[in-house]
Amino acid sequence: MAHPGDLHPILPREGTFPKPAAKTPDHSPHPAARDSGPPLAKVALIVLGVIVVCVAAAIVSRLRASSQLKQATLDAAILQVSVAHPSTVSLTDEIALPGNTQAYVDTPIYARTSGYLKSWSADIGQHVKRGQLLAEIETPEMDQQLDQARSDLRNAQANLEISQLTAGRMEDLFKRKTVSAEQRDQAASDLTAKKALVDAGLANVSRLEQLTAFEQVVAPYDGVITARSTDIGALIQAGNAPGAKELFHLADNHILRVYFLVPEAYSSMIKTGEIMSFTFDSYPDETFKGELVRNASALNQRSHTLMAEADVENPGGRIYPGGYATARLKLPGAANAVTVPANTLLFRGDETCVALVRDGRVALVPIKIGRDHGGSFEVSGGLTPSDSIMLDPPDSLAEGTAVRVEPAPKSAE
Repeated sequence: MAHPGDLHPILPREGTFPKPAAKTPDHSPHPAARDSGPPLAKVALIVLGVIVVCVAAAIVSRLRASSQLKQATLDAAILQVSVAHPSTVSLTDEIALPGNTQAYVDTPIYARTSGYLKSWSADIGQHVKRGQLLAEIETPEMDQQLDQARSDLRNAQANLEISQLTAGRMEDLFKRKTVSAEQRDQAASDLTAKKALVDAGLANVSRLEQLTAFEQVVAPYDGVITARSTDIGALIQAGNAPGAKELFHLADNHILRVYFLVPEAYSSMIKTGEIMSFTFDSYPDETFKGELVRNASALNQRSHTLMAEADVENPGGRIYPGGYATARLKLPGAANAVTVPANTLLFRGDETCVALVRDGRVALVPIKIGRDHGGSFEVSGGLTPSDSIMLDPPDSLAEGTAVRVEPAPKSAE
């Protein structure tokens, strides 16, 4: 076994070592020369390319802005409009006409004799019958005049009896030829005068009796007392005397008279005997029937309306006279008729037309106006519910004008 210190490195044998490669000359540039960058010509080309790109981008941007401005100008030149569509009209249309109600008979009651009110027996709201006592008046002067008239009548009747006897005797004596014809004629004439005095006395007594009968104020017909304007002890003046005022107001409201005004355009549709529908403010949810009984047969010079009257049954007096009423007049609708808003009409000379929007262009269509509904007009023929009619068209609008329809606003949910 060999000792470690005796070990020697094993060396290769001679001739086994590799020979070093021969050095070749280094022709690469110096490191400093390799890091110096591209040449100046290449830099100039790069800068020129950047400038060209920026200029091209600016030109494209300006052309795009110019195109957008031109398009915006063209868009602004197009008129933006709102449109509406015609509404169909039913063959049985109706209009509501305001009216006033009155009692069938409405009477102020005056005294026919002067005196003091002794008593009254009917007050407001009370239903009375014909001939029922309403009040009683004291007339002492009238009673004395009646007594005097009766006394004068009895005196005239007594004188008449004497004249009759005298005239009879004178006739007998004349036949016997004991008195002259003149005496007989005087007796006959005196008899005629006495008869006239008796007749005058009878007429005066009858007049005073009728006046004293007016001491009792009675109802002239069945009705309801709507006003009482007197009280016990009040001084009453006769109806034809200055300063006289009514004692009571009596109304018969079992039938109501409804008066309403019909516009001239519908006046030809008022037919006597036609049954109409009415509503009253006191019963807004209930419909009452009434008959057209008469009209004025003449238009009011100022309002150009026709006064019409209808009678409405009022059993039990549910509806009070003096209130408002609404008369519903049925109107026959025209075939193929539609209604258009009032703010769609254009007036060109003697012609009335509307502006339809078709394929972005205006088409002026003449129309014939029918009934006036206030905010809209009825048009017969020429239009359909699918047509788009321009709202508030300008007066300068021409045929074929380009327009753009504004979208309808969304309804709030």
